Amino acid sequence: MTTATVHLVRHGEAHNPDRVLYGRLSGFHLSELGYQMAEELADWFVQRAEQTGSAPSILVASPLLRAQETIAPLAQRLQLPVRTDDRVIEAANGFEGMSNIKRQLRRPQNWGLLLNPFRPSWGEPYAEQAARVAAAVHDLRDELIRNHGDGAEAVIVAHQLPIWVTRLSAEGKKLWHDPRDRECSLTSVTSLHCDAGATRPRVEYQEPNRHLLADAIALPGA
Repeated sequence: MTTATVHLVRHGEAHNPDRVLYGRLSGFHLSELGYQMAEELADWFVQRAEQTGSAPSILVASPLLRAQETIAPLAQRLQLPVRTDDRVIEAANGFEGMSNIKRQLRRPQNWGLLLNPFRPSWGEPYAEQAARVAAAVHDLRDELIRNHGDGAEAVIVAHQLPIWVTRLSAEGKKLWHDPRDRECSLTSVTSLHCDAGATRPRVEYQEPNRHLLADAIALPGA
């Protein structure tokens, strides 16, 4: 059976001292810690390739700066170009640009955004996020199998929420969830092992930079 693997990687820590829910806003580059995460993520993939004999053949990133900066060291190590795919961009969010989200939730003018947490009403529907990322994954899966053979791999650097709902969908679980329960830390790797003809991929989750997470600022949904 032919297998291709697409690794969904969350970007590194962004420079965000005001703790803004930055969403799709431009200009949020990596913090000093975020750059370290990106470098060590690249080291992890290179070391993994040396151990398994299989390096990523295709690199893809969200158009947002923090994703592009996260994948750059890996692209340099592997001497591969980076494709930009709008389908793996961060989720749209009605609270984008705001800080102190707990305080924003208490403001009556924002209550209309909270009418339906299952969709959710404050932003892009979970199902739409999962569908667009899955489409990107499926296209890469087919290209890997067609052009690079059995065991070929690709890396997509994207964002927490789209990665998480894509994983939930791949595992056949409901998409509604508590943001605090997401297993998708900064520069984590959610690997979708796609067997040709299989209905669902096999999911594997790893945290190459677990040792750096204690010092990171990570906002749910950002």
